[in-house]
Parts: sequence; C-alpha cells; structure tokens
Amino acid sequence: MAPSTPLLTVRGSEGLYMVNGPPHFTESTVFPRESGKNCKVYTFSKDGTLFAWGNGEKVNIISVTNKGLLHSFDLPKAVCLEFSPKNTVLATWQPYTTSKDGTAGIPNLQLYDVKTGTCLKSFIQKKMQNWCPSWSEDETLCARSVNNEVHFFENNNFNTIANKLHLQKINDFVLSPGPQPYKVAVYVPGSKGAPSFVRLYQYPNFAGPHAALANKSFFKADKVTMLWNKKATAVLVIASTDVDKTGASYYGEQTLHYIATNGESAVVQLPKNGPIYDVVWNSSSTEFCAVYGFMPAKATIFNLKCDPVFDFGTGPRNAAYYSPHGHILVLAGFGNLRGQMEVWDVKNYKLISKPVASDSTYFAWCPDGEHILTATCAPRLRVNNGYKIWHYTGSILHKYDVPSNAELWQVSWQPFLDGIFPAKTITYQAVPSEVPNEEPKVATAYRPPALRNKPITNSKLHEEEPPQNMKPQSGNDKPLSKTALKNQRKHEAKKAAKQEARSDRSPDLAPTPAPQSTPRNTVSQSISGDPEIDKKIKNLKKKLKAIEQLKEQAATGKQLEKNQLEKIQKETALLQELEDLELGI
Repeated sequence: MAPSTPLLTVRGSEGLYMVNGPPHFTESTVFPRESGKNCKVYTFSKDGTLFAWGNGEKVNIISVTNKGLLHSFDLPKAVCLEFSPKNTVLATWQPYTTSKDGTAGIPNLQLYDVKTGTCLKSFIQKKMQNWCPSWSEDETLCARSVNNEVHFFENNNFNTIANKLHLQKINDFVLSPGPQPYKVAVYVPGSKGAPSFVRLYQYPNFAGPHAALANKSFFKADKVTMLWNKKATAVLVIASTDVDKTGASYYGEQTLHYIATNGESAVVQLPKNGPIYDVVWNSSSTEFCAVYGFMPAKATIFNLKCDPVFDFGTGPRNAAYYSPHGHILVLAGFGNLRGQMEVWDVKNYKLISKPVASDSTYFAWCPDGEHILTATCAPRLRVNNGYKIWHYTGSILHKYDVPSNAELWQVSWQPFLDGIFPAKTITYQAVPSEVPNEEPKVATAYRPPALRNKPITNSKLHEEEPPQNMKPQSGNDKPLSKTALKNQRKHEAKKAAKQEARSDRSPDLAPTPAPQSTPRNTVSQSISGDPEIDKKIKNLKKKLKAIEQLKEQAATGKQLEKNQLEKIQKETALLQELEDLELGI
C-alpha cells in the first residue's frame, strides 16, 4: 500500500527529491535525493506505487512502497515517461533524429514491460505532441495515432494491430475513461470549405455510415481540445482559431460544443463575449464549469442540458479546478494575473476563502481533497521560485523559497486511486498555521500631480459583477433560456461595437471601414487585469488603428501629410511597446 500521506516531488537546479506531505513537510527517505541539474523528467504510476525518472544517463524505476530499484534502462536522451494504468508498461520517448546520410532514424518510442524489464515494442514517433499511446483503464485496449489513422492493440500485444479507425486526416483522438464499452472521440479538421467535425465511436464499431454514436460539425476551428467526463457519457469540445479575424481577441476565437454518446449535441451559449480560458468537468459527470469572456472574466457552472446552473459573476480569473471529490471549486487568475483564488463550496454555492498566490505558474489539488499546491517555476518565471502548500480555507501550511541562485522546474503530488481518501465535511474556519500569510502589497494607481491633493473618486475601469447569490434580488430570478441568452449576447455585442466605433474616431481622420485583416497585435480588448496597463494598451491600439487607416489611404494613392508619414514610421516601436505591455514585461 502507498503511504497514507501523498508525497511531493520537487525537481530543479538543486536536484530531484521528495518531501513528505502534510502535516510533516520533511524530506522523504523513500527516494534518496539525486543532486545535479541533469534530471529532465519524472513520473509516478497512476496509483502512486511506482516512480520513474531520467537523470541524463539512465531511466530508473523504483517501488515507492518498498524503496527498491526495479529496473534501469540506458536512455540518456529520454524527455517523456508514462506508466500504463495498471503498471504493466512504461512508455519512454526521446527526440527523433535522422542520420547524416539522410536515412531514417532509429525508433524513439519504447514500451518496456515493468515486470521483466524487456522492451515489448519500439516505434518511430516524430512529434512530441500526443507521443504517448492511450490505454483503457483495464489495459485491454491501447491506441496510438499513425499517419492520420488510429491503431488499436489488445492486451498489450503490440505486434498485431487489432483494429484501425480510418477517416480522412484524423488530427487527434481521445480514448474514453472508465470500464467497457470503450469509446473514442476523433477530430477531423475542415478543408476546402468543408467544416471540421468531432465524432464519437464505440470500439470496435467503426465501419458503415451509421457507425458513429454522435457527430458534431463546426466551422472556425484550427485546433480542438476534447474533454471526456468521468462516466464517458459526454465530451466537451473547445474549438479554437489561431487568429480572430474580427480583431476582438489576441487569443483567437473559441467556441464550446457539447456532444453526448446518445447522439445529442449542442453549442454551449456563453453569456459574455471573449476568449474561453478554461473548461473542467466535475467528477460527478453531471456538470461542468467554464471560465470565459474579456477581463474581468465570467465563470459559470452548466448542467448536461448546457443550461447555466450557477453564475459566479466576474473577476480576475482564467482557470478553474474541481477538488478530487468534486465538492469544492477553485477559480483562479494565474499567469499574467495576480494569483487571486476563490474557493467555493459547490454544494451550497458559498465562498469558503479568497487567498492570493502571487506569481504562481502551477496549481494542483492534493489527492486528499484537503490541500492545495501552488508553485512559481522556471522557465515561465525565473525569479521568486518556490512552492506553497495551502489548506483550502486559505491557510499556508508550508512554504519553500528556492535560493536566489537556483531554479524550481517542476513540483507535483504523488497520485492516489479514487476512494483512498474519503470526502470530509467542508469547514469554513481557517485551520491554524505557523506560517505567516503575507498579504501582497497592492499597487496604488498612478495619480497625476494636479490630482494628488484632491479626494479619490471610486471610479473603476471595470465594474465587477457579483456572484448570482450576492446580486440584489429582483422579481424574476429564473435563469435565462438558451434563446434569451443568445439574444442577450447579440445585444451586448452590438452595444460594444457601437461604443468602440465612437471611441475609435480620430479627429484628424474621416471614419473609414475597418481593415479586413487586422494585425494580430492590434486587438480591441485586454486582459492584463491592471487598469493603468489596460489604459496604456488601449491608447496604443488606437494609435495603431489610425496608422492602419493611414496606410490604407496611402495604398489607394492619397498624398499624406508629413506628420501622417511620421506616424506610420512609429508603427514598429508601438507594436513592440504593446507586446511588452501585454506580456507584462
């Protein structure tokens, strides 16, 4: 049996080592620290009983329970490792290389038998993306993508392809979780005016025009993310374009689709325009949470009919994380946001705590459903590296700051199977802690000298919308229907377009039609979360839009004034300044 407290694995310039989880936080003797900077990768098995790592010379496997070394493989360039669900196979991947004379390279994807240490099969896998084969939870089925096909192997016999799923140019696939019958979702991108589509199949019924369990086609998709729920009854598809042709978003355009194995499908109507930052299923498989819309972003829980169940209002957030038991939800703003977290009891829709994890680049729930890990890792951020262990009530229980001359690259919990840790009653009282909770200093907004001795007004760039249960009660509190939501979105989009058109009119330029292809940097909204930076970004975009209009006028043969030509020459500098602001430099 694995230990009752999950271990924490830490990888960085100080080496690779493990830390005992709460409440001790001492260095673990399960794994003797491996010093040096050569460890590129590590992984636990799904049940947390096996641990594999690559140290730049070999890939080793140890048993976490009895601390013994099981196998060692000569794989100095391994950068990816993955155990099969029942610990039968270890998959390893090394970058693919060809020989100098141009002949094909050697196989770089190896599948090892964990029990005997023998290599079961080697494949050539050129791309790192989706490198690992996908197993069903009982390992009866294994699938991998090969030349726009999905090849299926049964009972870990990799010498015989048991079945193939062939469609024109399959770009991606996801095998369903859970027991038999196995299902697979496949994505085929659109071409020559035809739409993209996602289809659901039940293994091994792939042949015939009516073989698919469900089909959903859509335009505007350069790539998709497919998310099965835990019970394998439905898939959420986030379809994304690389560029938003309307110029509304730097992040391209996203739409959210719902597809069920019973053949039902729908477009999830999101009540606010803008990017979709995150979508997550609850472990109950009956609801999902989406974080979306221009900053401040909205967060909403939807049911299987794609109707909104609860609206969390707006705030500085771009991620959502359900606890392992599904009874707590964390909404957070990481990356270019300040690290504010909102911890919600989703049974009663009650806010538990609102801690701030500044500069965090990583978040993970502990398998016990009680503790949270946040970390600041390189290369995303190379300063203030370290990690914190929190209780969900907002108390910091343990904190480790990496020395200023060192870096933290990766930190993660030891996984456990479902059911090992029982769900506990939610508490709202912050648990005691000896670690001081440092409140981050809030930067005050810049005030020009002329206003510094005058009273401060409470005007805000964005008024945040409160959660559904904190809004002033009106006579009609029923959630809007899909049609009403759609009409509301159209109305909001028209209103926003009118306001933007008014604000973008320049006094020295006659209004001209917006260019068809707006540069990727000149977007009309920002999500920095800082009102002053947003203001600077907006002014820069206004200048860049004016330059675009001047260039169009010059292209039509119009003679430009000297000051207008000087404006055009400043375009490169303005674009660089805009990029720096948006990246938070």
